[in-house]
Amino acid sequence: MPFFSRQFGNAASRSHAYGQAAFHAVEKARAQIAQLVGARPHEVIFTSGATESNNLAIKGLVRSAKNHVITLATEHKSVLDPCKRLAMSGHKVTVLPVQSDGLADLAQLERAITSQTVLISIMLANNEIGVIQPAEAIGRMARKRGILFHCDGAQALGKIPIHMKRMGLDLLSITAHKVYGPKGVGALIVREGVMPVPLIDGGGHERGLRSGTLNVPGIVGFGKACAIGQAEMSREFKRLLALRDRLKHHLLKIKGVTVNGSLEKRLPNNLNVSFEGIPAQELLKRLKGVALSSGSACLSTSPEPSYVLKAIGVTEDLRRGAVRFGLGRWNTVREVDWVSRKIYDIIAVLRGRKYAVNTGRNLKI
Repeated sequence: MPFFSRQFGNAASRSHAYGQAAFHAVEKARAQIAQLVGARPHEVIFTSGATESNNLAIKGLVRSAKNHVITLATEHKSVLDPCKRLAMSGHKVTVLPVQSDGLADLAQLERAITSQTVLISIMLANNEIGVIQPAEAIGRMARKRGILFHCDGAQALGKIPIHMKRMGLDLLSITAHKVYGPKGVGALIVREGVMPVPLIDGGGHERGLRSGTLNVPGIVGFGKACAIGQAEMSREFKRLLALRDRLKHHLLKIKGVTVNGSLEKRLPNNLNVSFEGIPAQELLKRLKGVALSSGSACLSTSPEPSYVLKAIGVTEDLRRGAVRFGLGRWNTVREVDWVSRKIYDIIAVLRGRKYAVNTGRNLKI
């Protein structure tokens, strides 16, 4: 809050005390963020969020000499759309399918690599189904073939350990609001020696990779959120996993409920389930006081069912009945049980009570 008012200096204006205070605050945040992802502070390039970071990583590295990018069909639109834009400009893009659990097929990925491949862009954890990709194995493959490896790490930040070097990452996109920081600020972690062509010129800020006056309050908040996330990650992982498994236990008592995506390789806070024969929008409309979605927040206004669920082979009926549950730092056992009871009641009304429950299951909590 002080950087919105009392300490209003520009971090680039270091000829006076106001600018120096802002500069030191930004550098402290840079170090806090770097520590959370196993990077060095100077490798943190501030942006407006993960969407800009993904665009800079992908568009900034595809050159005329090597112009082939490999990605997955389940990536966030801020990866798929820049790839689509590159393809329209004559560059080569391979969008690989995923397996039914949402994981990449590593043998298929290796076969897709050509002499023109410059970049593999595969997210660390999916925003809809929470599936965690085998980043270390992909990183080893990329390094062996002399290819750069970019990860969209927005969903994974602060929830699971991330280490740039151990995972073989050359670029990592992250954003503050996924770790309880301010909205509208993010970063691209760029390994030393990697030089994407900037999307924004003018002033040479951020090692010349992203010009523009820095969002000092946002960056300070981002750094503090990362510091809190690092201190609490291990404890929160266990707590969220217990809540997620409790919710899953309750929901699987309902007839026709299936979990989408791998449960073993998954973020602890994510549960994506389909309610057979129940339109998700109808269920959400009746769940007053509960903040849920049927897919990505970026596509929440789209009437079409999830392309991520389609990519893992979920039928159209089950895609239309899919709900994404996201558990967070302030959720409790009491809330999980309350939501479960509300869903039981709604399903009983929509289906008819005698068709709501799996045989032999008791819906009491």
